[in-house]
Parts: sequence; structure tokens; C-alpha cells
Amino acid sequence: MKNLIGRTALVTGSGRNIGKSIALMYASEGANVIINNKSNSEELNATAEEIKQLGVDVLSIQADISSEEEVESMITKGLEKFGSIDILVNNAALRPGTPFVDMKYSDWKKVTGIDLDGAFLCSKLCVPGMISKGWGRIINIAGLMALEGHEGYTHVSASKMGLVGFTRSLAKELAPYNVLVNCVSPGTIDTAGPRHAEMSKEELDELAARRSSRVPLGRLATVEEISSVCLFLASGGAGYITGQTIHVNGAADCR
Repeated sequence: MKNLIGRTALVTGSGRNIGKSIALMYASEGANVIINNKSNSEELNATAEEIKQLGVDVLSIQADISSEEEVESMITKGLEKFGSIDILVNNAALRPGTPFVDMKYSDWKKVTGIDLDGAFLCSKLCVPGMISKGWGRIINIAGLMALEGHEGYTHVSASKMGLVGFTRSLAKELAPYNVLVNCVSPGTIDTAGPRHAEMSKEELDELAARRSSRVPLGRLATVEEISSVCLFLASGGAGYITGQTIHVNGAADCR
């Protein structure tokens, strides 16, 4: 249907996994896309090439979204190229495990700077244009750690729960301008990150089995099952949904 023709989406942390899938799904529906990561140019370039194959325009920008200056530069470049940023997906995140007794303030700030402050900075600079157009969509990506809590991840849990509150308040503030703000909270996803690079196939299979056993649905989610919800929230069919946290987790307990 190409529901997003004429729209421009910015997806942070979109070199791989969920962010990449969201960027590709928006592109497949006709949106031009701004993709971002902090330092992996190879992943970002590969994602850009896939987006180009879908017949839309793409702008790749490496930026540290915890830096106000770098976010401002990224948004400025996006607006110069496309004229507007209609859809913002705050997806970029860090998830290092650190026991609280060993956690330094610098560890805390590094995570909250990306996971929570980055959403503030990107939203702060995108919202004026959305208000001016009378249309905008902001989608924040949380996760099970926000509501369940996990040992060794207090900084991540605090940041992700912060996104839930950020979503609720911002949605009320921006509703009069038809700028809708929602949160998608994924469960356990079938993805691999840098921390899995040294694991053997047998170890990865065992890990996947353990993770799947904790999901009532009995399997891990695909990235497409997350990005399809983000696509719906950016579509016309979701025009009366705002301030919500949508859990995509196979019936995992969110308490």
C-alpha cells in the first residue's frame, strides 16, 4: 500500500537488529529514512544499500546520541536533505551488564546517556517541525528490563522505565498538535550482538533454548515482529493511539 510515501523517518541505532528492521520496513512502505549508529560504518553502509534497493532515499549519519552537539548536527543534516522528520524511532541503546556494587557513576551515565537522554535530545529537536506540520509520530523502544528488572542491569532498567514515563507525559503534551507518542516494549528477540561473537554454535543454540524456555509462546521473537508494530504505530490506522506502551513479548510476565 506504500502508506508512508512523503514521510521521512529517523531511526536511531539502525545499523542492525531491530533498528535495521524498522528502517527497512518504513522504506518498504515508501518513507525516506535517516539511519544512525555511533561508530560501525560497515553495518550502516550495508543497511543503506538495502534501503536504496527499495526505491527510496536514505541518509546515513554516524552520531553519538548522548551528545547534544552531535544530535543537533544529525537533525540539521536530515532537515536540510528532506525538509522534515515526520517519524522518530528512539531505538539506540546500550545493555552492558554490571553488578550495582561494581557500577561507577560513569557506567550509569554512559547507559542513561544513550538509552534515555538520547530520546530526549532527538525528540526535542524533531518535535518543533512535527508541531508545525500538525503531524508526527514518536516511538520509543523499551523492553522487558523496564518492567521486570534484572540483576546487574539497574542502569538499563531505570533508563527503559524512564522511557515509559517519558512516553506518557510527552503524549499528553503533544496530543493537541496531532503528534502521537508511543512505546514498544519487545520481549526476547532472536538476535545476536557483539557479546555473542565469541560463542560457538553449540553455545548459541543452548542460549537460545534457555531464553525460549522462559517465553510462554515457546520461541523468540523475530525482529520483523517488532518492526511491524512500529510500522502500525506510524500508519494512519493508529491515529487514535498515543501514550501507550505496547508489549510484544510472547506473554512474558511484565509484572
